[in-house]
Amino acid sequence: MEDSIKDPQVHVLLLNWNGWRDTVECLRSLERLDYTNFRVLAVDSGSTDDSVQRIREVFPEVEIMELGKNFGFSGGNNHGIRAALQRGAEYVWLLNNDTKVDPGALRAMVEKAETDPKIGAVGSAIYCLDAPNRLQAWGGGYINFWLGRSRHFLGPVVDEKIQFLTGASLLLRRPVLESVGLLDEGFFAYWEDSDYCFRVRKAGWRLAVAGNSRIWHRATATMEKKCERVDVLLNRSAVRFFYKHARVPLIPVWVGVALRIAKRAMAGDWRRARAVWTGATQADLTANIG
Repeated sequence: MEDSIKDPQVHVLLLNWNGWRDTVECLRSLERLDYTNFRVLAVDSGSTDDSVQRIREVFPEVEIMELGKNFGFSGGNNHGIRAALQRGAEYVWLLNNDTKVDPGALRAMVEKAETDPKIGAVGSAIYCLDAPNRLQAWGGGYINFWLGRSRHFLGPVVDEKIQFLTGASLLLRRPVLESVGLLDEGFFAYWEDSDYCFRVRKAGWRLAVAGNSRIWHRATATMEKKCERVDVLLNRSAVRFFYKHARVPLIPVWVGVALRIAKRAMAGDWRRARAVWTGATQADLTANIG
């Protein structure tokens, strides 16, 4: 292994909200990384379950930034990104706290980025934590601008096909953060990673996936799927995304909303159908912060 002094400095950001058990398990996996020039910053978003105390009991050496409230995925990570840049980070690794990482995960991402200075962001091969051999996403996926939805690639593809990298594991180069800006805080949850990657690509940077960077993701640790709150947040963010990036926003917005309402209505779940509509009509269409 190369001397860590030669390796670029990486700051790993773990966003925690009432999920100390997942965060502790993630930190344990990070201890086994074969990349040594990194530091971890846990960002706590106003947890009410003694998360900060619990994490410090197991990892007293890990720095925890206490925000006091939940700013969402974008807002919470932006606090950490600012701190990382101030401390000289050459890369910032956004990593979901409900993940476990392979020892070679970070090195594979950095080495992929270092092959081309135009690579602005690198993703991982993400597997399901409860089914370790099942691929959840090959780095990220693509957007259907007719149907108003996103889909993950479920097998290896060439980097040129990747339209976005999932925020579950996203390595960002410092010049990207300095030139493109931070995450758009108009997205409280969902679609913020797609938005950022579209901004990165628009600015002339490339996206890439390090296939040897393996991550196992729980996926439903923060919010249970099939709940009304998720429907509200997801559709609120989807509408914002398409108004920012679609040539004719009304097509993906209303086709997507209609399909999601119809799916829930056909299942007889009218509360979730109403939640889709609520989220779509509550979308924040103001300018992004970047």
